[in-house]
Amino acid sequence: MLKAFSVLSILALAAPAAAEPAIDALVSAYPDHLAGHDGKDLIWKDGTRMPIADGRKRTFQQMLDDPDLLSQFAIPYPLGELKAPAVDEDPGRIRYEPFFRKMYGDCRKGEVAKRLASVPWMPKRGGRPLQVTTVDGVNERLADVVRDLETLPSSMTPYLVPSAGTYNCRTIVNTTRLSVHAFAAAIDVSTKFSDYWEWSKRKDGGVVWRNRIPQQIADVFERHGFIWGAKWYHVDSMHFEYRPEILALAKKGWPQR
Repeated sequence: MLKAFSVLSILALAAPAAAEPAIDALVSAYPDHLAGHDGKDLIWKDGTRMPIADGRKRTFQQMLDDPDLLSQFAIPYPLGELKAPAVDEDPGRIRYEPFFRKMYGDCRKGEVAKRLASVPWMPKRGGRPLQVTTVDGVNERLADVVRDLETLPSSMTPYLVPSAGTYNCRTIVNTTRLSVHAFAAAIDVSTKFSDYWEWSKRKDGGVVWRNRIPQQIADVFERHGFIWGAKWYHVDSMHFEYRPEILALAKKGWPQR
């Protein structure tokens, strides 16, 4: 576990050369939508150009509330066995909302709902179908997750069924930021054994981190491109969201801690 976490030191990676591995991973993860980048802008297949970095240094909270595209990669995602994260170590929780709206649509304009597909959730264990986006084949990846989860022991069922949901056009609790659920690219498993930092904050506002979701479940999700909210200091252990670029970078060991 990290003894301390310096967001600003990691954000020295705002230079275009340092950004290249992250943006390469982003382009590779979404080939149906992204054409490439030139070190300064991400280039979409429709010709849209999206700045990679604006050069501003940010605190952790500023990255959450007002990130640039590169901020999404500021915190390395840890693969393998779960360990308690350091303070503010929330890999993947920083999201550049214009990218997600461009990719999946704006649910407030009805753009996400028309791209939904039904995916049977744990049908052999009494689960009910869920609605997820077809963009980037997220529905197909979730179906792959279900196939593999169904092979796990029956002792895993209470952690998975019933699901707490997928598509929901809403903001994140106590923020104005859209949830990944608003893009139909996230799923919450059962709340029965889940932990969420907003549910267990100390009186001084500090976070109480813990997790009760088995590693075997997370291993399946990660194998198919979903990151796990239990690997955040601001824990959301029921939450999995489709972020294959984050996992691709983690497998390459980038950025270095």
